[in-house]
Amino acid sequence: MRKALRWLLTLTVLMGTLGSTAGAATAAGPRATGTAGTGGVTDTADIKDRLLAVPGMSLIEEKPYPGYRFFVLGFTQPVDHRHPSKGTFQQRITVLHKDVSRPTVFYTGGYNVSTTPSRREPTQIVDGNQVSLEYRYFTPSRPEPADWSKLDIRQAADDQHRVFTALKKIYPANWLATGGSKGGMTATYYERFHPGDMDGVVAYVAPNDVVNDEDSAYDRFFARVGTKECRDRLNAVQREALVRRGPLERKYAAYAADNGYTFATIGSLDRAYEAVVLDYVWGFWQYSLVSDCATVPADAKNASDDDIWNSVDTISGFSFYTDQGLSPYTPYYYQAGTQLGAPTIHFPYIERKYVRYGYQPPRNFVPRSIPMRFQPHAMRDIDTWVRHHARNMLFVYGQNDPWGAERFRLGKGAEDSYVLTAPGMNHGANVAGLAADEKAMATARILDWAGVAPAAATARPAPLAPYDARLDVRDVEREPALRP
Repeated sequence: MRKALRWLLTLTVLMGTLGSTAGAATAAGPRATGTAGTGGVTDTADIKDRLLAVPGMSLIEEKPYPGYRFFVLGFTQPVDHRHPSKGTFQQRITVLHKDVSRPTVFYTGGYNVSTTPSRREPTQIVDGNQVSLEYRYFTPSRPEPADWSKLDIRQAADDQHRVFTALKKIYPANWLATGGSKGGMTATYYERFHPGDMDGVVAYVAPNDVVNDEDSAYDRFFARVGTKECRDRLNAVQREALVRRGPLERKYAAYAADNGYTFATIGSLDRAYEAVVLDYVWGFWQYSLVSDCATVPADAKNASDDDIWNSVDTISGFSFYTDQGLSPYTPYYYQAGTQLGAPTIHFPYIERKYVRYGYQPPRNFVPRSIPMRFQPHAMRDIDTWVRHHARNMLFVYGQNDPWGAERFRLGKGAEDSYVLTAPGMNHGANVAGLAADEKAMATARILDWAGVAPAAATARPAPLAPYDARLDVRDVEREPALRP
């Protein structure tokens, strides 16, 4: 950091800042054990007391869960880590606490943080604690007023670094970073900018759009994914939805009026309608399996308007490109249009007269009051670093996931790092879905990076914690297509 003295003075101010504390603990819980206290709190202090002794940390809520303590917290962060004197905001964090002697998994989905107790796959594998962080600018973790120029991958990585630095004193064992989709991207960027923090990274289904204007990999993917019969069904429904644009847009207008939906951001109902329809094939493969093709109308030309509407709505969601649907994802589309990049695909099976706009750029999904300028160097830097400097990194992709068409790859200089593909899986691909030998290898590497080992040596290492149906939800969250 430049201007070290100014930084230290500002950091002192930040460390003295504590947000308001709301809510109350719901259970006394076990006593924490560890090697070092923080803020004058003893090693045997209750874990809640130790967390709240961290400068800038405040309690929002504690929720009970058998075998764990679960906290929703606020943490004071600088809006601009390069100039910490320029204001702060409160960033939400959750802590799923097991024991300070166990390893800790640092998770972000790249969007909002869930305030319901849950456990990511690496957390189950290592039987550890989990710290989850809400991505900056997703509400309520947004500065007010918002300076959108401070929403970039480096600032977000610095958010994680400050959280890790603060909590490493409480959780001194090994740490792993993880996340799925945009969260997998986030974990990767964090490792690039702060390679000394984590002992390993497990990045799931993380897109890697190195050259934003070159997306032919996606066209090749859609030409061969799944079976021809399934592709033909999907393509026919998508085309038919555009052929019947008139009656289905009238249905859309009535649907929007009934729900109070508006279209100021994207510009018109017509633009929104086409965007939803063009997401249809992508959305199917992102969230569905080949076996789900049976739910797609088999004879699109002779299907009713309701059948076409319902199929597109189920997969793409007609509410998404409304102002109300886009608003929660403004931070994502801002990043896609400034650093991350966004895919463009073509539709050779649809006559050009039916496609008016094509895949629209992220600029169309962000209010015009927010300025945007694309930075082509950002993803090239990340890609180059991963290829030549990755250490203890595992990338997991799904065979039938469109986002995996442009993925991270390893090159000379990468150490103890792997890119694996789960056969037949979609955007919910995970270690459990890998082929047996790769699953065993990946599990062993995760355990090793976490500094733990199975109770007995085995050729097929397994997660150390038993499966919990409430904590370990494996189904991919259904989200709008064209958003990782």
